[in-house]
Amino acid sequence: MTRKALTTFTLLAVLLASLAACSSGGNGGNNGSSSPADNKGSGSGGSSDAEKVTIKMMHLWPDGSNSSQNKLVKQIIKEYEEANPGVTIKTEVLENEQYKNKLKVLSASNSLPDVGFTWAAGFLEPYVKGNLFAPLDDLLEGDLNGQFVAGTTEAYAIEEKTYALPVELNIVPVFYNKAIFEKHNLEAPKTYEEFKHVIKTLRENSVTPVALGAKDAWTGSFWYMYLADRLGGPDLLDESIASQTFQDPKLIEAAKLAQELVDLGAFVKGFNGLSNEEAKSEFMNEQAAMYAMGTWEVPNYTTAEDVDQAFKDKIGFFKFPVMEGGGGSLNNWVGGPGVGLFVAENSPVKEQAKDFVSFFVQKWGEKSVTEAGIFPATKVDTSTIDLPPMFIDLLNELNNADKVTLYVDVQMKPVASEEHHNQIQALFGKAVTPEEFAKKHEEVLKAGK
Repeated sequence: MTRKALTTFTLLAVLLASLAACSSGGNGGNNGSSSPADNKGSGSGGSSDAEKVTIKMMHLWPDGSNSSQNKLVKQIIKEYEEANPGVTIKTEVLENEQYKNKLKVLSASNSLPDVGFTWAAGFLEPYVKGNLFAPLDDLLEGDLNGQFVAGTTEAYAIEEKTYALPVELNIVPVFYNKAIFEKHNLEAPKTYEEFKHVIKTLRENSVTPVALGAKDAWTGSFWYMYLADRLGGPDLLDESIASQTFQDPKLIEAAKLAQELVDLGAFVKGFNGLSNEEAKSEFMNEQAAMYAMGTWEVPNYTTAEDVDQAFKDKIGFFKFPVMEGGGGSLNNWVGGPGVGLFVAENSPVKEQAKDFVSFFVQKWGEKSVTEAGIFPATKVDTSTIDLPPMFIDLLNELNNADKVTLYVDVQMKPVASEEHHNQIQALFGKAVTPEEFAKKHEEVLKAGK
């Protein structure tokens, strides 16, 4: 045998032996790359190679722009690795849009990370249909059983299987300026008639009732959703979107009530041309008495160091009022989870990845509020944490929620979601009738895009 042939034979033998050693571990091989596309378990050195596992994780919280979340992820990973000595978690971190784009690229080659984040409903659906995400219902029957706020995991369910577990959750209270209310002898309304009385009283006294920036149409959608819920109950919108119908009389009635609020002068002048940030400034500068917005705003009213304490002391919240004879209750909320953790269906370390996801969700629930000011999708024992009263009150509301109805634009597919935004602006701008509003929704839902 020539030297060249001998060398080739020797290298081939070493390579085959190496591959055999890696495959005997049951977790796949590892080429040393930290890319999520290299979706393999790893082991190196000594006789314990078979026990070592590498889980590839991709997330969207870079240090700097999302430092609180980034720090928390690192902390949870460290705790998991300490509790599981054979496991290493390798992460790749991308900002939001880069993350979404890379997820699409990796899915095209079926090379997703073992663990990653996804959004709910319409975003999730193509990945599930492509058999890219593993069902996680077994985790919901284990340590996570009963731990999630009602209505949150359903946002990640398709055909009665759950494909991701949410870590964040926001609901939409109506924040209000208690000083303005007190000045005009008003109380936080519990019924819709009381709410209309508040609006009329404020208008009569030249005070803007509600800050709304409907140029960003999702803000107007909050109002329509609450009106539909309080009229028709917690399942009306979900069932209408799922069945691709939008002709229920209560959906049309909710559209009429939205236009009635416009006629009452409920919203800041020029609201349909204002962005949400512009409307928010009206509330923060005490030029408007109310502001319906997600709980991501709570730090501005509690812990934010750049907001004056005198202003923070004035801000309270109330639940969207109920309607006489309506089907919705005060404990029904508009809202939804942010991102949720998935496990790749083809991950060679799928069971270990599931275990990590369960651990991550539990630890995130324990730490996210106190360490990052984030509302988790899991229930929080408020008796064990030291936070401002508004945080505690809203966490208790989440724990006691009957239903959190997922944002309509998130439930819908992309084309339908865009049309929903267009129709919300047209409805609040009185450019369409309530009947036309419903008809346009049904048409785009039936188109299935």
